[in-house]
This record gives sequence, C-alpha cells and structure tokens, in this order.
Amino acid sequence: MNFLEERIIKDGIVREGNVLKVDSFLNHQIDVPLLEQMGAEFKKRFAGKEITKILTIEASGIGIACIVARYFNVPVLFAKKSQSVNVDGDKYCADVYSFTHKCTNHVFVSKKYIEKGEKILIIDDFLANGAALLGLTEICRQAQAEVVGIGIAIEKGFQDGGKIIREKGFQLESIAIVDTMDAKTGKITFR
Repeated sequence: MNFLEERIIKDGIVREGNVLKVDSFLNHQIDVPLLEQMGAEFKKRFAGKEITKILTIEASGIGIACIVARYFNVPVLFAKKSQSVNVDGDKYCADVYSFTHKCTNHVFVSKKYIEKGEKILIIDDFLANGAALLGLTEICRQAQAEVVGIGIAIEKGFQDGGKIIREKGFQLESIAIVDTMDAKTGKITFR
C-alpha cells in the first residue's frame, strides 16, 4: 500500500453514489506535505520526459499541479470554467461534464498561454469517467501541443475513465486506483 492509499484508508469517507470524500486532505483542506509526496512520485513516473508545462482544470487539481510543477521547473496552466472580465482574447475550449457537480462546464485556456509544440503533462485530483481529461486533451489537440503524460492522484478504477484514456494511447499514471468502495461498510480496495 502506498502513501496515498494509506491516507485514503485513514481519512477518506465513502458515500453513496460512488463518492469518495477526501476533502480533509486533498480537495478542500490541503495537506501540503502529502502533495509534496505526490510531486516527487509524479517526477519519478515521468522521469526522462520533456515537459514544458503542467495543465490542469480548476479548481481541485491546481494545488497538486503547482507542487508537481516545482519538480519539473515549469509553469502551471489551468483551464477555467467560467468567463471573467480579466480573460480576453482567443481561447481553446472544450465541454466537460462534471461527475461531482452533475453539470457540463465550458472550459477554456487562453491561446496566449499554450503554444504549438509544447510538451504538456496533465495533472488532476480524480479520474472517474474521463470527461475532464478528454476536455484537456482536446484543448491540447486544438493548440497542437503534445500530451506527454497524465498524472492522477486518485483513479476510480471501477469507472471507465482510465480505460478510455489508456485506450487512446496516453501514459496515464494514477497514484491510487480504487477498485471497489462500499458506502455501507466504508471498505475501500485498491488495485
């Protein structure tokens, strides 16, 4: 069992509807030393890859992406879910269905921050059905940037997202892959 699996067993809460709450350490309150361990782990798993930028989606992936970016000494770019007055110019866009929020978000990245030929490492906190990753890879395709890998903190292995992403040929590295969760008992099993 690795460090993240141990933490999930200790502090994760399983809820009905295939929900794994890790908000006490990952996506509401953040355990920064744990994220440091994740950064080191992703650095090992993507060693030797040329990476020019880390890409994630707001909001929960940003913290992890920032720590990972320190290990690769590259900037972080995150896809925004809502337009604001300080975002202008041309954008790369994709529609992404959120499993957590049960809605579709029109996400975008300003064209001035992602260039043709960039080597992108995508980082996110969860992988369930793969919609967020497909949206981010679509943005990279539009920009003619290369996705050199995808790093996920927690993959729900019992959902199709990991299979879909791997079948598309991406190097997908998940620190913890949950195979089963039982809301009644709270039991979690890992791959």
